[in-house]
Amino acid sequence: MLHRIARLAIAAPRRVLMAALLVAIACGVFGIPVVTHLSAGGFQDPTSESARATQMLVDTFGQGDMELILAVTSDDGAQSPAARDVGVELVERLSDSPHVAAITSAWTSPPSAAPALISEDGRTGLIVAGITGGESGAQKLAKALTDELVYDRDGVTVRAGGAAMTYVQINTQTEKDLLLMESIAIPLSFVVLVWVFGGLLAAALPLAVGVFAILGSMAVLRGFTLVTDVSIFALNLSIAMGLALAIDYTLLIISRYRDELADGHDRDTALLRTMTTAGRTVVFSATTVALSMVAMVLFPMYFLKSFAYAGIAVVSFAALAAIVVTPAAIALAGDRLDALDVRRLVRRILGRPDPVAKPVEQNFWYRSTTFVMRRSIPIGGVVVVLLVLLGAPFLGATWGFPDDRVLPETASARQIGDELRQDFAVDSSTNVVVVLPDADGISREDFDAYAIALSGVADVSSVSAPSGTFIGGARAGPPSAATGSADGSAFLTIGSRAPLFTDASEVQLDRLHAIAPPGDRQVLLTGLAQINRDSADAITSRLPLVLAVIAAITFVLLFVLTGSVVLPLKALVLNVLSLTAAFGALVWIFQEGHLGALGTTPTGTLVATMPVLLFCIAFGLSMDYEVFLVSRIREYWLETGENGRSVALGLARTGRVVTAAALVMSISFAALIAAQVSFMRMFGGGLTLAVLVDATLVRMLLVPAFMHLLGRWNWWAPPPLARLHARIGVSETVPQRV
Repeated sequence: MLHRIARLAIAAPRRVLMAALLVAIACGVFGIPVVTHLSAGGFQDPTSESARATQMLVDTFGQGDMELILAVTSDDGAQSPAARDVGVELVERLSDSPHVAAITSAWTSPPSAAPALISEDGRTGLIVAGITGGESGAQKLAKALTDELVYDRDGVTVRAGGAAMTYVQINTQTEKDLLLMESIAIPLSFVVLVWVFGGLLAAALPLAVGVFAILGSMAVLRGFTLVTDVSIFALNLSIAMGLALAIDYTLLIISRYRDELADGHDRDTALLRTMTTAGRTVVFSATTVALSMVAMVLFPMYFLKSFAYAGIAVVSFAALAAIVVTPAAIALAGDRLDALDVRRLVRRILGRPDPVAKPVEQNFWYRSTTFVMRRSIPIGGVVVVLLVLLGAPFLGATWGFPDDRVLPETASARQIGDELRQDFAVDSSTNVVVVLPDADGISREDFDAYAIALSGVADVSSVSAPSGTFIGGARAGPPSAATGSADGSAFLTIGSRAPLFTDASEVQLDRLHAIAPPGDRQVLLTGLAQINRDSADAITSRLPLVLAVIAAITFVLLFVLTGSVVLPLKALVLNVLSLTAAFGALVWIFQEGHLGALGTTPTGTLVATMPVLLFCIAFGLSMDYEVFLVSRIREYWLETGENGRSVALGLARTGRVVTAAALVMSISFAALIAAQVSFMRMFGGGLTLAVLVDATLVRMLLVPAFMHLLGRWNWWAPPPLARLHARIGVSETVPQRV
């Protein structure tokens, strides 16, 4: 297939490039509007206890899918005539909307409940409304409502917050971050590519391939939005990986093409040999990366599923463009591929001579590899210990659900969230809601007894029950608005003083679950604390399966490539080691707050989906470099039968390519650090560190050290598997007929 593609590229390069351009335009027309169809949610397990409880609150009790909070602030006080008029007006206009469910406010709630909705300094009053429409629909409806209602009047300031507005502002901020990311990554990548490739034309080719991959993945995501929810953060991955992988694959092909020319082949033969070797490596590498990301589909959250959709799409389009567009562009450019060589111009300006080709044994990568192999035990031991120490902080990781603190301090949702945590007597985000799906036949006395038992749990401030509110076991006032019963079901709201995502909150949840429900009926708990627990459980319960799938895919594909059962095991061990530093850095920086948490707000927790996402993507990218390197080493092994020399020659030929690709890839991922949404900054920082560690400490030091120690055992397989590989295996050898 690759041979035929190369023949077609040589015979009709203009037609191939024109067809690719038309496909890119079609993908762009269909895919670019995807930005308006994406959602900021997807962190909750839709099959969990908390999700079922939340759905009952929406369907049975009309509580709304997401909470929208309007803060009305006046220097004269929240109870001043001007503030009261604005507050009552907003409540009336919200009530007129068919998409607004339950509404409570500082001006319309009963006297017993209203004080909790006024700040301690008395300047701000709150309106809390439930917005219907599901997680995605509620965000769009909340944006429409706030665009209509949120503006200052008569010296009274109105701001919007709550979960619905948090997601709206995450969407808006992410769209801005995408533009900023592109403005950083593309120019910097081009500068590096000019230096790596030399010619401006050669440097522009990877960017063209990257644009094709990005537009293709956006079209795929647009298609998925027609049938399911897709996270807006998947676009960040499409752009970063589209550029990174396009540069990786194009760099590999062009470098191999230049090697073939240097070996004395004419252009057409060099291109054919390149596509049957490096082209095959690109296809194999892309398959490995894509299948590593398939594992994320096993998680129930659409946040993680969306990254699987985006990752598989962008890898597929990057590989397709690399093996179709790149050879056509090379054939069309001919000798002009190296035109406008900036490096040559710089050398002339500085008066330096052109570099002279040296024997491969004088190559830096060859010499450094032989140095490492001569000292494999001390160097390998030091690097392994260093990576384990860098990863040690991850043992103290604590999981937390993303809230308004992922936004910058200038966002109104973040400002209102900070005020709720600091200036209000009650923070509704710490509430735990108990839903009884079947409450038929339960007496009021049984409900009261259950509420009293719940109120006795440590850090419980109040429990609302059908016959009143209980504080510390004593009745306090009339029934709360946060209590309800309908259609034979009921729910109670538990006020909690336990800070979210702490040991105290976890212990409180355990004790609440342990209390026998009235009539031995089923109870379902929800609230941020329970949602966080369910989300973490959904990840940890599926993690063994996901890791097993990734390990099996890696093992099988590397066996097909190498014919060895040792090299796949080595790759698994080294890839995990390469990620330890990134995982440790996540905890040390973003959970514990070192280095100023890179400008984010440390909450003492990590978003549980981030390490999983980082692992699946970074593991796939590590396999990308593993395939680049091992395929070339095996090519020399089949030619020479000498393990040490094969490793040195393989690194000598690919070391520069892998390092340059890693540098450009790290630029693409480092651009994510500019994102104002904190967990995307975490994601970008983690991926950047993972790529750099993998390309330096692992590929330059650990791989040659391990392969030297293993010697000929690198290539061992049991006889039955060796015979199987002889029939189905992939090799990097060049066919005799090119």
